[in-house]
Amino acid sequence: MASNLEQQIAAALAELEAAVKTMASATPRPDLLPLFRRIDELTAQLPRDTDPTLLHYLHKRSYQKASRFLAGREAENQPGNCRHV
Repeated sequence: MASNLEQQIAAALAELEAAVKTMASATPRPDLLPLFRRIDELTAQLPRDTDPTLLHYLHKRSYQKASRFLAGREAENQPGNCRHV
């Protein structure tokens, strides 16, 4: 079961994904910077014993991978350039 903080991160990631999907047609375009700041703030609050894979995704801004990880769909993630899934 994900912690409350992880649930907040998952919600922020979903909000970011939804905003990105509207970029092509939205007028005015959504401001993504507050969403990025919110994700960074939440990430900074994660405890030291947080799964290193999740931390890696969040620190590298691999938000789709982090979202899949939090949803229990880690197996869908493909290795990146850093050789980390």
